[in-house]
Amino acid sequence: MNAIKIHAQDAVAVALSPLSAGTEVLGVTLRADIPQGHKFALTEIHSGENVIKYGLPIGHATCDILPGEHVHTHNLKTNLSESAEYTYEPIHTPKTLEEPAVPNFSGFLRNDGRVGIRNELWIIPTVGCVNAVAQRLAALTKPKLRGSISGCYAFPHPYGCSQLGDDHAATRRLLASLCHHPNAGGVLVLGLGCENNVIAEFKKELGQWDEARVKFLICQDVEDEIEAGMALLDELIDAAAEDVRQPVPVSKLIIGMKCGGSDGLSGITANPAVGRFSDLLTYYGGSTILTEIPEAFGAETILMNRAVSEEVFAKTVAAINDFKAYFVAHGQTVYENPSPGNKAGGISTLEDKSCGCIQKSGSAPLQDVLPYGAMLKTPGLNLLYGPGNDLVSSTALVAAGAHLVLFTTGRGTPFGSPAPTIKIASNSALAGRKSTWIDFNAGPAAEGVDLDTVGRQLFDYVIRVAEGEETSSERLGAREIAIFKDGVTL
Repeated sequence: MNAIKIHAQDAVAVALSPLSAGTEVLGVTLRADIPQGHKFALTEIHSGENVIKYGLPIGHATCDILPGEHVHTHNLKTNLSESAEYTYEPIHTPKTLEEPAVPNFSGFLRNDGRVGIRNELWIIPTVGCVNAVAQRLAALTKPKLRGSISGCYAFPHPYGCSQLGDDHAATRRLLASLCHHPNAGGVLVLGLGCENNVIAEFKKELGQWDEARVKFLICQDVEDEIEAGMALLDELIDAAAEDVRQPVPVSKLIIGMKCGGSDGLSGITANPAVGRFSDLLTYYGGSTILTEIPEAFGAETILMNRAVSEEVFAKTVAAINDFKAYFVAHGQTVYENPSPGNKAGGISTLEDKSCGCIQKSGSAPLQDVLPYGAMLKTPGLNLLYGPGNDLVSSTALVAAGAHLVLFTTGRGTPFGSPAPTIKIASNSALAGRKSTWIDFNAGPAAEGVDLDTVGRQLFDYVIRVAEGEETSSERLGAREIAIFKDGVTL
């Protein structure tokens, strides 16, 4: 198989390997060389006519296109605009399986009933001024770890002060959500003392917490912040060191789903494989979270019509329109995407990228839409308000409660979120070339392996990671957070 027509109504096919001009493929003779992941016309497409891929328009032809011609940015343009109206037309196709028993995995059961897949110490600065203190404390603590504690990590960031309104509220909410994450067996909240996000106010956002597992330090209030911080971290080690894994149902798992650096195979291999995984996990009662609102533009109705209610449909419409308004307010078009790397990989328009990106959601009903920085409340498939940026959206997924992040890529990246980040290659060449970055290869889905099989293999791998197998980002020590910013910095 050297090319694929994804949907019966498609006017284009995608090359699964590099194809030469003159080659006969799917009933047409290629008029140009077609790189892997790129599109070619299966029928004549007239100027101004919609180009159909995934059974949906991905833009319109800017000139007449003959069968066998390369279809890309030189002859295809987006249809997207800043405004659209939507009508709720519910379509629900729940996953059915022959194996109703819910499998277990070994995790750390927390006092609040949630489950962690790691037992770590996290140091959360309330403000960027104490980033260096947090990092020094983490480095000094690592040699002291014992028992089941697998690491101590600081999460520096530049915010927590000189922010106003929604930005300040979003920073406080996201950091509080991270403090509640069950992968952290203990948390040290590190403040300066004069910041906007002062600890007294931060505690109000945090709500209830386990006093044995969450400690606070205001650096301006002590003579030696390193000595005081180490004393508190010693207490956290004592509290968490004896935690042990125990069998828990996979319905306790919450998995974030994200794509970055896509290519023309991402929507054919990696993303639909994640969609198969999502359907399996939600069938078992677990939860998955999709984000990257701008990367649903052009494919948003697929999610909207799977909303479980008109209320959730309205939340989805609001998320799409609010993000478009955000672009417009900053003088930007809503379709200034894909990136140069995406285009090199064969993605021509934002609709093209979005139709592939949305494959990660599988076919499950959409249960809820979460604000940025909020924690998941409703089991099943959820949508999280957030941008496409890799670090920002992955941080928000973890803050929402994701135990780990499934990160599909056709280009590769070494980054890691605060939780284990599974890098899923869309093609076997990338998986072989960047084996220190890539954890799972979905490329065989372009080589004849059934997507359901790849999805099941991914499910089995996720369980192994949930039980402690390290991801590439963990081995590289890649743990980062980034916070979404919109407004004024004082």
